Order: sequence, then structure tokens, then C-alpha cells
Amino acid sequence: MFQRLREDINSVFDRDPAARNFLEVLTNYPGLHALLLHRLSHRLWRANLRWLARSLSTFSRWLTGIEIHPGATIGRRFFIDHGMGVVIGETARVGDDVTLYQGVTLGGTSWNKGKRHPTLEDGVIVGAGAKILGPFSVGTGAKIGSNAVITKEVPAGATVVGIPGKIVKREEPDTADTLDVDPGRREAIRRKFGFDAYGVSEDMPDPVARSIQAMLDHMHAVDERLERMCQTLRKVDASYRAGEMPELRDEDFAEVLDDPCKTPEKEPEKTPASEDRRDRADEGSGTNG
Repeated sequence: MFQRLREDINSVFDRDPAARNFLEVLTNYPGLHALLLHRLSHRLWRANLRWLARSLSTFSRWLTGIEIHPGATIGRRFFIDHGMGVVIGETARVGDDVTLYQGVTLGGTSWNKGKRHPTLEDGVIVGAGAKILGPFSVGTGAKIGSNAVITKEVPAGATVVGIPGKIVKREEPDTADTLDVDPGRREAIRRKFGFDAYGVSEDMPDPVARSIQAMLDHMHAVDERLERMCQTLRKVDASYRAGEMPELRDEDFAEVLDDPCKTPEKEPEKTPASEDRRDRADEGSGTNG
């Protein structure tokens, strides 16, 4: 028992640089308090003392702001940093060396009995406010970004962000599919359309940028296929002439690219009286000259 307690406290020192000494961690870390109380309530739950287990978990929630159902299975060296608002459901399973930050929910999406909460494998890190909902697994060493909403299985070593969660980085070597695309042609298409795809590059973890990059690659593939079709048609029919694709000209987009807040200056309207005054001024200047 005391060995496990020392192990839990040492895990706090390993993952929180603000921790200063043994006494401070033992008395002022609600994540540690919630973990210790959960271990006791989990034993009561397994001993079929369900009401007593739920009452103890309710007391723990009141004391720490962390709600862990006594039926949840928690591994070793589990660390909840800050902890306020963390919710862990009944059928959730948490592996060893897992870290949760405040506001994390390990919840379910079904009212049916049985496995309905997620499984976090060893070494998973879940950022503040993230919601992991459903009876699936988050692989070993995966990282969940803050405020992400995860409803599908996450592979080992992946980094997931966004709503809904999207994989922005995979375990090395990256197993994502890659297209055989000439970088020069891709750059030519990018210049043709006149934008930088949000500064996209292969190492940027931005799902929107990756989507635009995929669109550019698709357009490149379509362009190549059309060119091959035209070459085949010329071989079949010597009189076939492929029409040139219309070019995108800057002047076609001049009004769009101009500042919309800028209004063109209007020339003063010409009236007979104003023209007569201008003619007289011209005559006077001619006389003086």
C-alpha cells in the first residue's frame, strides 16, 4: 500500500514541475486524493458494496471536483493535473502512466448496459477539456489535444486535435498514404490559382491545410489525366485539336482583390454654368500670359 502511494507521489514529481516536496503533494493535490479515494471505492464496488462505493465516490467528487465512478478500472501511476471537472465513467479502463488535465470526460454515447466508455492504453495524455466518448480504445502513447472531441478509435502514438477529432500526426514512421506527385507541378497549380494553401507544408499539423493540399494534389492528377486523354485522341484522329484551357488573369480578379472598404472617387458632375466659368478662366489666363 505504502509502496503504491510512494509510486503515485513520484509520478506527480515526474510530470508536474510545480511540485516541490512530498508533504505538499500529499496534502494539496486533488488528483492524488481522488485517485486514493477511488481505489478504496473500487474495492468496495468489487466486494458488491455498491451503495457504500457510490457514496464514497460522491464524497470524493465533493472534496476534489473529480468524479470517478467506482466501477472504472485505473492503472498505476495515474496522474490528474489540476483535475477540476474530470469525469470518468463506469466502464472506462485507464492503463498505466496516463495523464489527464482538467475538464476531461471519459464518457459514453449509449444508454445500454455493457461496455460504453473508452479505454486509454498506457502512456496516453489527454489535454484540458477534451471529451472521449464511446467504447473504443485510445492507443498506447497517443496524445489528445485540448478541447478535442474523440468518437473513434485512436491508433498508438497518434496526436489528435479538433472537433471532431482528426489525426494530425502518426507514430513514426508515418503510415499515412502519400501520393506520387511532382512537386514542381503542384507548385505550378498553386501559382495558377494564386494562393498559398494557408502556408501549407508537409510537416504542418493543420487538418484544414492538409485538406487543401489534398485538393491541389487531386487537381494535379486530373490535369495529368486530361493531358493523356488529349494525346490519345490526337493519335486516333489527326484532325483533332485540343482547345487551350482559359488562363486565369489578374484583371479578372481585380475587383475582388481590391480593398472592399475603398470607394472610388467620383468626378464632379459637369454643368453648363461650371463649364462657362472654366472657359472664362482659361481666357483670362491666356490674356495675362
